[in-house]
Amino acid sequence: MNLVYGNASVFKKFVEGISVLVDEAEFVVDANGLSLKATDASQISLVDFVLPKKAFKVFDFGEPIKLGVDLNYFSQVMSRAKANDSLALAIGNDNSKLSVIFVGGSKRTFSIPLLNLGGADLPMPRIDFDSEVKIMAGALQDSFKDAALISTHVVLSVENDSFVVKANSSKGNVENVYAQKDEQMVSLKAGEETRAMFPLDYLSNIVKAASSDTEVLVKLKSNAPVEISYSVGEGKLTYFLAPRIESD
Repeated sequence: MNLVYGNASVFKKFVEGISVLVDEAEFVVDANGLSLKATDASQISLVDFVLPKKAFKVFDFGEPIKLGVDLNYFSQVMSRAKANDSLALAIGNDNSKLSVIFVGGSKRTFSIPLLNLGGADLPMPRIDFDSEVKIMAGALQDSFKDAALISTHVVLSVENDSFVVKANSSKGNVENVYAQKDEQMVSLKAGEETRAMFPLDYLSNIVKAASSDTEVLVKLKSNAPVEISYSVGEGKLTYFLAPRIESD
């Protein structure tokens, strides 16, 4: 197997976007490209990553293969990417190690062990969402930082033709309202008003790999998992996060 991706710094973002939630997982290399689907250790979140074959400069493989890796370590290796580096991923005949090769001002090769994780294919959640919000990532990131001053959980809701992020605790409360006309909002589609509470640390991690000017799609249904998706370069990251059911 030999895969060459033109921008190692962008690939680093892919790995960051996965490793913030998942410790170990399997990348799948097949005729469609490179993909990964995994849950976090507590199984309240799922990440689905897809990078199509056409995004690679070289995409050479025999049979479909699974590459089990320690994502935290892979992320550390990817952090060594320099601005103008390209990235090659290769495995030897014994399939025991993944070669991570940065090519730029020099050629640097890291070999990391492959893990036999034996994970089963995960089904994607099937949810009939009531609201869809498309908003700039910077607005979400700022809202989550505001909420972190108040609580460890945050409520996402669509009400009165606006998207609302709010948190409450004994420290006080905060409410950020994004109306359809606001410059940070791209679009809002609401079949009915929705409201659900989520752990703030997960939400903050989910949008960490997005640059502030990235459009993020948020799909909501009351007291149901939220779906959050965005693109990084040619790759797409989709996340599902289970809600915390609010007590009356």
